[in-house]
Amino acid sequence: MSWEKAYDYLKERGMESRAVQFEVSSATVALAAEALGCAESHIAKTLSFEMGEGCVLVVAAGDCKIDNRAFKDRFGVKPRMLSPDRVEEETGYQVGGVCPFGVNCPVYIDESVRRFETVYPACGTASSAVKLSPEELFSLSGAAGWVAVTREKE
Repeated sequence: MSWEKAYDYLKERGMESRAVQFEVSSATVALAAEALGCAESHIAKTLSFEMGEGCVLVVAAGDCKIDNRAFKDRFGVKPRMLSPDRVEEETGYQVGGVCPFGVNCPVYIDESVRRFETVYPACGTASSAVKLSPEELFSLSGAAGWVAVTREKE
């Protein structure tokens, strides 16, 4: 069902031809990069964080992790990931397939994705992706803004 939700969302915007499904899992950054034949940094992972009663999604490059101080400075709370059950409840997508399309919570795109011409967020399932430029990702997700809340993994 989640593939259809994301695919239909993209289709309404004329971008469905960019979405692909895989025979293999793309549930992690490493698996997605392998399935796509690209560097892990080009995977645009969608992270779900607790925000009191709701949540916020941050889409970041695959080679980055959340910078706790920067996140707290930007959002006013310590970053705390949602539990898998809450992820699906809040986003409509299961862990491994969370994407920023058609969700009912604020989406922010981290500056880390701007380094690339092309990035690949999930497309609703743990075996899918969609090829987008950072600007297309921002626009299609209805992002509330750009943020700088990550740092490269050590």
